[in-house]
Amino acid sequence: MTLLEDLTFRGLVNQVTDEEGLSALLKDEQVTLYCGFDPTGDSLHIGHLLTILTLRRFQLAGHKPLALVGGATGLIGDPSGKKAERTLNEESVVLEFSNKIKAQLSRFLSFDGDNGAKLVNNYDWIGSMSVIDFLRDVGKNFGLNYMLAKDSVESRISSGISFTEFSYMILQSYDFYQLYKEQGCKLQIGGSDQWGNITAGLELIRKMTGDSEDVRAKAFGFTIPLVTKADGTKFGKTEGGAIWLDPEKTSPYEFYQFLINTDDQDVIKFLKYFTFLSKDEIDALESEVRERPHERAAQKRLAEELTTFVHGEAALRQAENISAALFGGGDLKQLTVDEIVQGFKDVPSFTLEEASISLVELLVKAEISPSKRQAREDISSGAIYINGERCAEQDKIIGREERIDGLFIIIRRGKKKFYLVRCSG
Repeated sequence: MTLLEDLTFRGLVNQVTDEEGLSALLKDEQVTLYCGFDPTGDSLHIGHLLTILTLRRFQLAGHKPLALVGGATGLIGDPSGKKAERTLNEESVVLEFSNKIKAQLSRFLSFDGDNGAKLVNNYDWIGSMSVIDFLRDVGKNFGLNYMLAKDSVESRISSGISFTEFSYMILQSYDFYQLYKEQGCKLQIGGSDQWGNITAGLELIRKMTGDSEDVRAKAFGFTIPLVTKADGTKFGKTEGGAIWLDPEKTSPYEFYQFLINTDDQDVIKFLKYFTFLSKDEIDALESEVRERPHERAAQKRLAEELTTFVHGEAALRQAENISAALFGGGDLKQLTVDEIVQGFKDVPSFTLEEASISLVELLVKAEISPSKRQAREDISSGAIYINGERCAEQDKIIGREERIDGLFIIIRRGKKKFYLVRCSG
């Protein structure tokens, strides 16, 4: 398959300004393309992965990606898809966010070879622009009626939009023109909510180059769909918040578990979106979902591929070890300290200061059982597990030998209620 045919198979083609023209261009030359990422936080999240992976697909097909960090536009705020004004961050905060996002993007693209990726920051050309230059040289190319007709602006007219966010479209358009002029960039990609901004950029290129030739023959816009689940909710959102690409914010184990719990109705679509598996491999996994859904082979493959891409092989092995210990009958005592910290991040915890303590007293102190009487009943009924092993001894003393690496004791009450005892004594 050609690149566009592969993208179509994967459901990644949402809108293209001129699909036939872009197809011809991709066949005829190495195309420089870009996608922008505004530093609105200190980490990208899993929703950004679709555009990152799409850049990567273009690169693997021989084209040159530019990953743009919006050091300038991040100071303004994109109204696209938002019902209210964003809270503006201080310049020093945006700079810090920009540097962190640059570091993340640099992990996902190849910077070697004749089509090596390049990181750019629009603060480099917007930050030094005067207000007069902006209004005279750029703003004069935008008609008010043209801007008001764009979805990102029109949807905010009733609730209100500031001139600051209203100007965002102009700044992003200028990014496309600047990269077109300085880097020979002929394609901008983005989520479907960026269509208005992308087409405005094409219009600006046409006007500022002064060329009467149809801009579609010179530059192109391409959007990919926003990722939603079968129930209509946004992909990447959980009760605990977003799934981040920063392992300090979302551990590799949490990342892995989020993916392995993908619904059967979504998993094949997500395999097409987020992996580089071939059509034959995906078709085989689709058959597995139909015929043996209980084995969850497709979910396991999705979690393996994406966890490896984002966090690496070692992190995948950790996530699998934690999952096996918690859900597959694995040995809890074989977990490393880091794996315990990841796997039991959100379970109730208790700090034990004594060198030794009776199990009954520990259950009450740690609020695992509400009373000594209930603690004894829990033990005698076989409901208490110490580091994965059932303990039915009511007079059991918990000492240093029960500690994993001298630091932790994992207690389970019943089938699913885990508690982490942190030992300091």
